[in-house]
Amino acid sequence: MNLLQSLWDRHVVLVILTALFWAGNAIAGQIALDDVSPFLLSFLRWFILLILLWTLYWKDIKVAWPDLKGRWLYLTLMGGLGLAGFNLVFYKAAHYTTAVNIGILQGSIPLIVLLAAYLIYQSRITIVQLVGVLVGLVGVIMVATGGVPSTVKDIQFNRGDLMMAAACVLYAGYTVGLKSRPAVTGLVVFSVLCLPAALFSLPFAIFEILSGDVLMPTETGWYVIAYVVFLPSFLAQLFYLRSVDLVGPGRTGMFVNLTPVFAACLAVLLLNESFQLYHSVALLLVLGGLWLSKEPATRRMESASN
Repeated sequence: MNLLQSLWDRHVVLVILTALFWAGNAIAGQIALDDVSPFLLSFLRWFILLILLWTLYWKDIKVAWPDLKGRWLYLTLMGGLGLAGFNLVFYKAAHYTTAVNIGILQGSIPLIVLLAAYLIYQSRITIVQLVGVLVGLVGVIMVATGGVPSTVKDIQFNRGDLMMAAACVLYAGYTVGLKSRPAVTGLVVFSVLCLPAALFSLPFAIFEILSGDVLMPTETGWYVIAYVVFLPSFLAQLFYLRSVDLVGPGRTGMFVNLTPVFAACLAVLLLNESFQLYHSVALLLVLGGLWLSKEPATRRMESASN
């Protein structure tokens, strides 16, 4: 129990696991490309999790309801746009753009979070933190471009890129919005957010079915659904919530940069892709960027005393 509590208080462990689970989600999505359609996957992801969490924690949700009922608009936007909206747009964007473009655009989330936190909460940003963001972004670009960053200038942006950019803004907004969540446990908040996430995803799944584009889950598709429900959706989101509580949205958002790095490593292990020198260099750049972007010790002490 003491070990679990110690891990629960270590934001670095929590967000590294979060990035790892999200990287696995990208791999799982690639594996299931021909095993379940994207909108149906998104709906089942949140609907199954909704049933599971509300069955297990209904009493906790009921106790917390007085603190939640006045925040219905906040909860609807966070669950509908921040969770479901990001997944729907992300999955669909993959059909129109390349992994190179997605990797580069996803690397913009930490920068958006840092700037949004500054604009909304007046969080101070130091020059060193900005350098950290840029260093980490270089690492992400290196992964996304296969170690040849000069190819960035040759990329042609399309509607998939615009969709992915919108997805990044949605998730950055979700991250910043967590700072203002109701004063209840992260598990209860996340359980409630699953309701608007499932409801928001439902019309898209219905449209996919009516249009004849639906691909019902195969056996592999159900394995993928099970993975995305329990790891990227459940544990990763709880860890992300806890990290925001511990160190704030700006610092937590920086760890999103680890996701494409981990995805590259998982691709080597699970998809038999080769591991190149640039993967190692990119990992060092991302970790260096995370270290540079950390809050100064004096500011952490001030926050702890408030």
